Amino acid sequence: MHIQSHIISTIPVFDIKDTIQDVIHFFKHTTYSHVAVQDKNVFLGVLPENDLETFEKGKLIEEYRYNLESFFVTKNTSWLDVLEKFARNEANLLPIIDEEINVMGYYDLNDIVGVFIDTPFFTEPGGILVVAKGIKDYSFSEISQIVESNNARLLGAFITEIRNDVIQITLKLSDGNFGEVVQTFRRYNYSILFGNKDDQFLENLKERSAYLDKYLNV
Repeated sequence: MHIQSHIISTIPVFDIKDTIQDVIHFFKHTTYSHVAVQDKNVFLGVLPENDLETFEKGKLIEEYRYNLESFFVTKNTSWLDVLEKFARNEANLLPIIDEEINVMGYYDLNDIVGVFIDTPFFTEPGGILVVAKGIKDYSFSEISQIVESNNARLLGAFITEIRNDVIQITLKLSDGNFGEVVQTFRRYNYSILFGNKDDQFLENLKERSAYLDKYLNV
């Protein structure tokens, strides 16, 4: 899936000789969490909005260069890795650098989440099933076999949590034979955490959707 069309080149990149006041002005008029800083057109790092209240407005960014955070992506970074970079750094703006370590633009979290939501995992009709098993005991080939042996299709699957040597996997299944798939997973000693017919799952989905809408509209 190509996301390069979502590269934004209209957001500024600050120079190390710019003042903290310039950065404060930028953040005051945007909802972004970070912004890139460069020296002689070479990327140095990103300045987080949360740190600005501890900085003196009249000083240069250079005096706080050791406060810069070092994360970025390239234009060849996959969309899943881009999403991971957003999550790991609690950011909603990611600088994109080229081979010469120049900033070529940014990715906005809203745009990349939109790409994710447009994937068949979300758009194709079907059911959601969340299963869990010991991290040493599961395999995706087994998961596929369980689904397909019940004349269902696996539309997508990804790991959503790993905790205490237990792995949680969210599955998107084609319509039909959902109950049989669930029962087969139980026979293979998978714990069923959620199914799309569970009231609790639907309630959690509504809460998460409401939170995402609120977050994206901050």
